[in-house]
Amino acid sequence: MADPRRVEFGDFLRSRREKLSPKTVGLPAGRRRRTAGLRREEVAQLAGIGVDWYIRLEQGRTVSPSVTTVDALARALRLSKAEHAHLKALARDGDKRAFTREIVPPPILRLIESLPHPAYITGRRWDVLAWNAAAEAVFAFGRLPEEDRNTMLLMMTNRQTRKAYGANWAEVAKRMVAMFRASHDVWAGDPAFTELLTRLRQGSPEFVKWWEAHEIRSTASGLKTMSHPTLGVLHFEHTSFQANDDPALKLVIYTPVRGGGA
Repeated sequence: MADPRRVEFGDFLRSRREKLSPKTVGLPAGRRRRTAGLRREEVAQLAGIGVDWYIRLEQGRTVSPSVTTVDALARALRLSKAEHAHLKALARDGDKRAFTREIVPPPILRLIESLPHPAYITGRRWDVLAWNAAAEAVFAFGRLPEEDRNTMLLMMTNRQTRKAYGANWAEVAKRMVAMFRASHDVWAGDPAFTELLTRLRQGSPEFVKWWEAHEIRSTASGLKTMSHPTLGVLHFEHTSFQANDDPALKLVIYTPVRGGGA
């Protein structure tokens, strides 16, 4: 049975290869192409590796590329910094243990409860694990069943969230899908992630389209504007931090700001 991480590794290579043109990488167009993007042999040539070896990588075979090979592929495919990091993560041997929901330590719980602005804790699967009163006022996490407290589900399948972002929803949601893809792929095949992915696919046609594009983005701070049914239009600057106690935990803080956002 194929290793799901290796399959994701191969799919990611293919998706990046198909987005490049010969002109982009300084190669002649040559004979007419039946499909978009570079040919496999062209990527192998640019990376300085054997064609058969590259084909095995793209097919998701159980092979372990070296750091040098991964770096060469990143250069050949003109990967961004975030995409390069993602390729390296997929090339590493992953944790074979099944995913388990994280537990937030009491000191971190007390920290977020003390914060005046909306703040919450998420885990590796983007489940919302804990939040403060200010976050409850804005996001109403406590009114949701535990299985629905997930930031991807909220963004992609919750009508109220979509309404809150209005015209900006597609831009924000597409960016989140690209960030979640980087988290998901290193857990590909795990039952908990498979169940979440199924719900997202079934609940959002936009998610299906953006997921197949296989875009990768790193987590970054930014501005968000939301229209709340009782609090009105809210402008926030959001940022996140990893916990030293458990790097799987992420603290997200929404700081109110004046003016517009994305």
